[in-house]
Amino acid sequence: MTTTTVIRNVRPMGGPAADVLLDGATISAVVPAGQAAADLPTLVDGKGQLLVPAMVEAHTHFDKTLWATPWRPNSAGPTRNHRISNEQAVLKDFKVPMAERAAPLIEQCIARGSLYFRSHVDAQTAWGIGHVQEMLALRERYKHVIDMQLVSFPQGGLLISPGALELMERSLELGVDVVGGIDPAGIDNDPIRHLEAVFGLAVKFGRGVDIHLHDLGELGRWEIDRIADMTAAHGLEGRVMLSHAYSLGAFPPADLHAMADRLAALRISVMTCAPGYVTVPPVAMLRSRGVNVCSGSDGIRDAWSPMGNGDMLERARLIALRFGWSKDADLAAAFDVVSHGGARALGLAGYGVEAGCQANLVLLDAENMAAAVVECGPRRTVISRGRVVARDGVYTGT
Repeated sequence: MTTTTVIRNVRPMGGPAADVLLDGATISAVVPAGQAAADLPTLVDGKGQLLVPAMVEAHTHFDKTLWATPWRPNSAGPTRNHRISNEQAVLKDFKVPMAERAAPLIEQCIARGSLYFRSHVDAQTAWGIGHVQEMLALRERYKHVIDMQLVSFPQGGLLISPGALELMERSLELGVDVVGGIDPAGIDNDPIRHLEAVFGLAVKFGRGVDIHLHDLGELGRWEIDRIADMTAAHGLEGRVMLSHAYSLGAFPPADLHAMADRLAALRISVMTCAPGYVTVPPVAMLRSRGVNVCSGSDGIRDAWSPMGNGDMLERARLIALRFGWSKDADLAAAFDVVSHGGARALGLAGYGVEAGCQANLVLLDAENMAAAVVECGPRRTVISRGRVVARDGVYTGT
């Protein structure tokens, strides 16, 4: 039997002040502030703060992080292949177990307001199945607080690394949720065979697809067309994500309208971290054509880069900075990318701040949604399934 509790005097998405009634892990009603019965237990007195849905970290790599360990100067070379080989060298002899690095980072992300995650986890011959097993154990450890999808990720190549395909299959048998891929041409040098293998696994195991696509220019654009072809051919509409898709930033947005319309029709999501050092997808144009766009931190404090802190509200601000968004509507759109955009990409049900939605919520001390993105204030209360799990940047558990 559930107990009704109340989040009092909050402004859902910056709207009028309201009381939000929770029946356990579900929002049961939203009524004007002051109308919830006085004798109902108060979960939080919001004192006029914003109420938003918990944010969605739609692309990260928890298994690679060096979080909660002493500072390590970056030693990677300039190319993607340099970074892959450097990462393998760093992690091969790293003394701190994955759980002691990834668990504190997960708690950091929770404290910043993210309760939904998609984490890519290496299934590659350098580690065998070890990373997958450890991430499955961490997902189990935090399942009472967060929802985490795992992607089987062939970082070192799917075709050029003997045994990688078998490791991918094994990871899916163990319960990994999504089939990953990476640069079908740039790493595996055989884009059609790579994509056939990825989509073949997705069909065999009934999973979705999430492909890292760093390949630039016309090559990357051609690969996106082939991914769209296979999405349609295999009936995977709404279950495919293009991660990074740097090539889409190499063309005038008007030249991409037909491709954007196709992505929208196939419900293929595009994930961008909005980095400042490379071409990135034209987010505003894609959204205007109906393409779902989400975001993530990518690597956080790892052998690729020491950057990142797992704060998706800050990621919304970085998106706005990358595209020069300064109007209130644009800043609200940046928040939509890290919230509802991620929810659509991950296929989340019951996401939002309306009656019937999950009680996975964040209170932000800000005047409105635009100010919340610009200020990224540390005063946040995080509610998971109707329970407070973090206050003011500190994970409290439950």
